Parts: sequence; structure tokens; C-alpha cells
Amino acid sequence: MTIHSDQNNDQDSRDYFVLFEVGDTTYGVRALMVQQMEMLESITRVPNTAEFVEGVVFSRGQVIPAINLRSRFGLEKIPYDSRTRLLVIKTEAPLELGRRNADGRLSEGRTVGLIADTAREFVSIPLDAVQKPSEGLLATANCLAGIARLGDRTVLILNMEELLSFHSRQEQSGSLVPSP
Repeated sequence: MTIHSDQNNDQDSRDYFVLFEVGDTTYGVRALMVQQMEMLESITRVPNTAEFVEGVVFSRGQVIPAINLRSRFGLEKIPYDSRTRLLVIKTEAPLELGRRNADGRLSEGRTVGLIADTAREFVSIPLDAVQKPSEGLLATANCLAGIARLGDRTVLILNMEELLSFHSRQEQSGSLVPSP
């Protein structure tokens, strides 16, 4: 994922992100990828899925695989509560480039639900405030598109294609991992 803006003026180059928390860390995903954010109600478990795939949820007439970000990042699972949120993300498939509609939203790709401890912010971040993560920094560094500083907070910007690439490899190998 390359973070870029549609604006040509470098001084005004910004992008919009939805921020959420997993553990004590704040993460961000490009707002254009977020279809909706909702409370987590019910998950139907699916056998033989990756550990971080909690199951499927039904949202607005769609069956969506739900990924527990705590498990995906190697953190201990916690019970869901009223602050837990499901972020429904539509992203380009890793091996296919999705097309964009006139409004800039992706028209092809996969839809996935990300389970976060909490989510409630929509922010604009200047692109010059986003730095590329150091190579080999962390085991999850390949899931990071960038790191931004907002006041006294550090925000890890996720690379959704890399975050979901394990999911894609499982699909290609014939696993029973649900596809969106």
C-alpha cells in the first residue's frame, strides 16, 4: 500500500484515516477503505480457519469474514464488550488491482471485518507526517504502511494488503478460510 493523496499541492497533501485501538496501540486505516463501523453483535464460528479468523458476521446483507486483530498481532484475546468495534473494510485483492468508482471508492476487491478493541476517530493526517517503518523493525512491520505522530500519540498505519496476505495464501492453497 502506498499512501498518497489525490491532491497535487504538497503542502496541502493529506489523507483521511479511521483510527482504532488494539491493546494499547493506535492503528489507522485509510478512510476510503472503510465501508462502515459497527458494534460487534454475533459471530458464527467456521471450522478449520486461521487462528485469527474469528468466523463470519452478517452485515447489511453480506457474509463477511471477521479477523480478530488481537490474534493477528499476537496479543492475548479479551472478551468483547460494548466498546468492541467491527470495521468493515473493502480492499483490493493482493493480486488484482481493483477499480475505483467516480467517488474514489474501490469497486472490486474483498470485504473483511476487522475486530478492534475500540474505534471512534476519523482524522486527517498530513502525508509528510507519515514516515515509512524501518525494515525488519517488528514481525508485524510488513503490515505497516507508515507511522505517524499525532500530538503525543503514535499511529501505526496498516497496509491492508499485507495484513490480509496470509488470508489470501490460505485461499490459494485450498484451505477452508472463508472468502468475502
